[in-house]
Amino acid sequence: MASGDTLAIFTPYNNEPPSSNYATLDTRNQHPILDFDATTDEEAVFKGIMPQSYAGTTGVTVYIHYAMSTANGSVYVVWQAAFERVSDSVQDIDSDGFEAFNSTGQVAVPGTLGHVDVASIAFTDGSDMDSVVAGDGFRLKIRRDADGTSADDDATGDAELWAVEIRET
Repeated sequence: MASGDTLAIFTPYNNEPPSSNYATLDTRNQHPILDFDATTDEEAVFKGIMPQSYAGTTGVTVYIHYAMSTANGSVYVVWQAAFERVSDSVQDIDSDGFEAFNSTGQVAVPGTLGHVDVASIAFTDGSDMDSVVAGDGFRLKIRRDADGTSADDDATGDAELWAVEIRET
């Protein structure tokens, strides 16, 4: 694959929620969305197989397509993402083994309610993405860092995840 090529796409229906603090499935004008609360760190987990065409030389970028339920204007949201490699004798699926989260930092929310914005998180190849290579199973955890540990997320109301895309960097 070449830089910028899409490797995976996940929608709200692909979410395999964790046992607690999970984003909730909802709809907005019949569009499935995942609601991430403004006061609690909530998460969504997506399972995939890294395509055989992934070159594995520079890494990936995760693109989070989202809208806001109420906040707009001069406020910010913070998204985080982490990879877990699930490959041949690598990860016991009875436990989690996610790498540390990477973050978007402050992302200005759309100025108009219902408009979709796209936030990106870069991962370098190797341990930053739990050493996922072509053909490996993996899980991707998406979190809104909203519980006050990040002073940068000051948007009120739900952040509504519409889709997630992984592209080769």
